[in-house]
Amino acid sequence: MYDIVLDCQSVHHWFGDQKVLYDVSLKVVRGQIVALVGPSGFGKSTLLRAILGTHPPASGQVLMNNGPVTTPGRDRGIVYQKYSLFPFLTAHENVAFGLMLDQSSLPFRLFRFWKWRNLRKTHLRLAAELLHKLGLGNSLHLYPSQMSGGMCQRVAIAQALILKPEILLLDEPFGALDEATREEHQQMLLELYQENLTEKQAGRNPPYTVILVTHELNEAMKVSDRVVALSKYWLWEDENHRESPGSTVVYDAVAPGPPRDGGAVLDTFLKQRSEIRQAAFQPTTRHKRGEFIRFWRECQEGKGRGVMQ
Repeated sequence: MYDIVLDCQSVHHWFGDQKVLYDVSLKVVRGQIVALVGPSGFGKSTLLRAILGTHPPASGQVLMNNGPVTTPGRDRGIVYQKYSLFPFLTAHENVAFGLMLDQSSLPFRLFRFWKWRNLRKTHLRLAAELLHKLGLGNSLHLYPSQMSGGMCQRVAIAQALILKPEILLLDEPFGALDEATREEHQQMLLELYQENLTEKQAGRNPPYTVILVTHELNEAMKVSDRVVALSKYWLWEDENHRESPGSTVVYDAVAPGPPRDGGAVLDTFLKQRSEIRQAAFQPTTRHKRGEFIRFWRECQEGKGRGVMQ
């Protein structure tokens, strides 16, 4: 029924004697924004690196469009909390840089100069259009040193999006931003998601599939249509383990969407936030790992949001 773009199948990962991920299975539908939450140091970034292809799982596999992920590829983009921009390039030159590497070679640029010049103009135009979409239309010719941290983070997101990845991985990209700037970036994600809905309604593929790692539960439930939690706080003894085998998916449910003042939506928002805390963040209330996993059942019952409707 759904276009599965990412399929993590029983992913396990460990570093020496340190057990990090245990039997993590996750299917992501094209066009979803999935918020990935959980206590610090419990494997969220490790899972992203397995999806990216830089750290393949020790056991299990990751599939993109039914093909195995073994190395990094342009079908996956990632943005970290600490962005990396070339200080000697302007905003739209930074964004166009990836297109240059993807679509031209050094001999082409040196010996077919006139064709390269025309291609370069196309790259800069596409970069400018994307930066306009992300609210940086007046900052095209600014260098990173001339932009705020929030502006540089948007440029980093544009760097990833310009190559049109099948899935965009965001590893706590807004963690260092002030509250007002963070809310602006949350709104940016919501606008991208609205574009997904518009494209789907027109019978086309939604262009943006996102996994957002965040430690902020309000953000997770506000900007996503699905919340997934990784944690070591589950009853691993019931599955015949003598010690914790690592973090696994302990929560998976439809997100409530942005809260409103009063009413049932706010009540649902607060209730779900409390439930996520219980499922993933409280070591004293461990539970069977399937107790709070209900996303696909909710979709079958017609409770899915956005692209899942």
